[in-house]
Amino acid sequence: MPAFPSLSRLLAALTLLAVLALPPVAARAQSLIRDAEIEHALRELLGPVAGAAGIPLSQLRVMVINDGSLNAFVIDGRTIFVHSGLILRLDRAEALQAVIAHELAHIANGHIARRLANLRGANSVAAMGAVLAVGLAASGNGGAAAGVALGTQSSAQRVFFSHSRAEEASADQAGIRYMARAGVDPQAMVEVLDIFRGQEALQPGRQDPYVRTHPLSADRLRAMKGYAAAYGGEARDDPQADYWFARARGKLGAFLQNSGYTLRKVGKTDKSDVAVMRRAIAYHRRPDTEAAVAEVNRLVAMRPNDPYYQELKGQILLESRRFPAAVSAYGRAVDMAPREPLILAGYGRALLALESADGNSRALAALEKARARDPYDPRMLRDLAVAWARAGNNGMASLATAERYALMGRLKDAGTHATRASDLLPHGSAGWLRAQDVLRTAEAAAKRSKR
Repeated sequence: MPAFPSLSRLLAALTLLAVLALPPVAARAQSLIRDAEIEHALRELLGPVAGAAGIPLSQLRVMVINDGSLNAFVIDGRTIFVHSGLILRLDRAEALQAVIAHELAHIANGHIARRLANLRGANSVAAMGAVLAVGLAASGNGGAAAGVALGTQSSAQRVFFSHSRAEEASADQAGIRYMARAGVDPQAMVEVLDIFRGQEALQPGRQDPYVRTHPLSADRLRAMKGYAAAYGGEARDDPQADYWFARARGKLGAFLQNSGYTLRKVGKTDKSDVAVMRRAIAYHRRPDTEAAVAEVNRLVAMRPNDPYYQELKGQILLESRRFPAAVSAYGRAVDMAPREPLILAGYGRALLALESADGNSRALAALEKARARDPYDPRMLRDLAVAWARAGNNGMASLATAERYALMGRLKDAGTHATRASDLLPHGSAGWLRAQDVLRTAEAAAKRSKR
């Protein structure tokens, strides 16, 4: 694990915002949606355009914000945020890839790096909390954040995320070039812009946030149509992209939209795995446990080697309080995807539910592996704190709690638990050093708030 640098330079970007993890997908206020299947699907869509841009896929991630408005933006040179509302609004994979390609162009062209240079190298949980807080502050919800140094949410958008027309034109040209190189239909970029056409004439409160941060114009749209016509001959079908788009959009819709709507939309005759998945989730949300379990069993029988469907089975069983069966399903998912942190986190959560000494020990091991691969999941950190407490290590339990609060932007609470961890952990140990990092960030924020 790399050493954690001092983060005082990041405090200009901190906002007091709770960044909530979903379990793994559920509708709750405005929050990040952390879900292994959805994030994998978005990586599948990102891969071709990232390759065309010459950026290694391992250096990038796409994260989803649970917000029904239409928006997408980049924050830190590696993270692309997309609102769930935009994903649900788009009707084909190429359109979502167009959004991703455009935002990727802002990264490649250095538009964000110049503005957020002080957020580079955000390695610790506290630093990532700062990054995510800024990102969510710019997501379009006026009540999303109370600024510490950025001031209002609208100023955060204006200073950090609003692109000039020149930057937009540059990103359009680069993005559509990436699409053409990857064989993605460039006409999809025009389709995305058509969704927002005319919104600039509306009052700001009625506009989707994308319009406020990505200024549109008739000239820009006309130029995009010209680029699309010029590159159109390079497009080719990509069934793999279509499939993963359907899975991401289908799962989001099943969890975020009314279950009755989902069941009517899918119907009973569609036997595809995506349709069966959507029915399983809809029945689970009703809740109709027997119907949900029957559908998810049908799903895993259709694709027995798919770790994400095994994970979904584990989630449904866990939330239906069928704990041993949930552990078994999650265990199979871990066997298939042993390095997937969100699946490991779910496995640990199911093991904790057994409330047995063996389950607690195995949960701690799984959750520590999850944290090592992705420390930016507040729900995992909460479960990890429980696992350490059950193991009798209150210092590590306090550290996990401190890191969770830091990630959520609750720096006063983070400082309290980091102090407790510092007192309990061996001086100079890796855990003690992590606690110091949280403490420095919390103390600097407290000083700043008094100015």
